[in-house]
Amino acid sequence: MMRAIRPPLLLLAPPALLVALFVVGVGYLVVESLHTGAGWGLDNFVRFFERPDYVAVLVRTIVIAVAVTACAALVGYPIAYVIARYRGNRNFLMMLVIMPWLVSVVVRTYGWMVILGPRGTLNSMLLSAGVIDTPLRLIFNMTGVVIGLVHVFCPFFIVSVLAVLLYLDRSLDEASQTLSAGPFKTFWHVTLPLSMPGVITGAMLVYLLSTGAIVTPLLLGGVRDGMLATQIYQDVLQVFDYPKAASMAVVLLLTAFTLVIPLQWLERRVAARVSGRGA
Repeated sequence: MMRAIRPPLLLLAPPALLVALFVVGVGYLVVESLHTGAGWGLDNFVRFFERPDYVAVLVRTIVIAVAVTACAALVGYPIAYVIARYRGNRNFLMMLVIMPWLVSVVVRTYGWMVILGPRGTLNSMLLSAGVIDTPLRLIFNMTGVVIGLVHVFCPFFIVSVLAVLLYLDRSLDEASQTLSAGPFKTFWHVTLPLSMPGVITGAMLVYLLSTGAIVTPLLLGGVRDGMLATQIYQDVLQVFDYPKAASMAVVLLLTAFTLVIPLQWLERRVAARVSGRGA
């Protein structure tokens, strides 16, 4: 009996360790955020929300994360759909999707600086073609940050949606077309609703990763259009104000959960509805 029980318990050890590390890390952040010079309290949080510039950074972080998530969905879903419907070798297409993960995010961000800079590839092409008279300002602002983050995190959305699309029953499309539904109507009423669990999962991943991005906003956004994670980075490594940085991290974590928890609820509702249809 004991030998039959041990293997499952051993399999639970790695996820239990990850959960324990997460709880310890978050607990340390909460404790550190409550530490003040005179003892313990909520002074760090009060000072954070009393600073209009910090609140503006928080709002900017949410806006950028939502914009990156929306752009990743608009770009990533068609790519995932094409890969799922491709009848040839999907492995090559998947390799192209995940290839950016093999390159450092710093290298990719510098690549976008070369492309989007005032004398970069894109502006040079537009100037040579006579489309614009002066270079477009595409870096050191929110535009550059969104473009860079979409490139970094879009593969997560593609993989999430593709995992659902690959396992959809193709006979549902055939049945829809048999009932005189065109390709667009079939996609809108059959494929898209059935793939919504993957869409919601991908959106959560992209949003969470975007709120915690540091390198790309720091290089493409500059000082004026930084995000809260970059502010935390500066407070830890330059100012050495750990309680203040911890309070910002807690605010960022709570802000992320305010969107993720409703999305998780929506994902369960959609999954239950889809499984009900399938039944």
